[in-house]
Amino acid sequence: MEINDLTYKIIGSAYKVHSALGPGLLESAYQSCLEYELKKLGFLVESQKALPIIYEEVHLNAGYRIDLLVENSVVLELKSVEAINEVHIAQILTYLKLSKVKVGLLINFNVKDLKQGIKRFVL
Repeated sequence: MEINDLTYKIIGSAYKVHSALGPGLLESAYQSCLEYELKKLGFLVESQKALPIIYEEVHLNAGYRIDLLVENSVVLELKSVEAINEVHIAQILTYLKLSKVKVGLLINFNVKDLKQGIKRFVL
């Protein structure tokens, strides 16, 4: 599947979850529901995927986890915060770099209009 089609379907699923639940819940609630929706569409979804740091050819398990990895092609970093800030952006960019995945979506569900809560990143 083309990456733009995949991200389109992911965003559509995020809208469906947001419409059903609204803002104000914990991140874990949105994550579980979005994972369910994406699996229902037949996508390979990995939740809380461990992301080791490789330093001088040594794999270090530093506790980093990707919220959702879809089809081994899109990193989803989910938030339920008042506003996205620079730390959140740095986090997803780091996850993309460490995972060697080229496309990521940062989705903040704690917004009235989900359009305002979605940011796409491409390395």
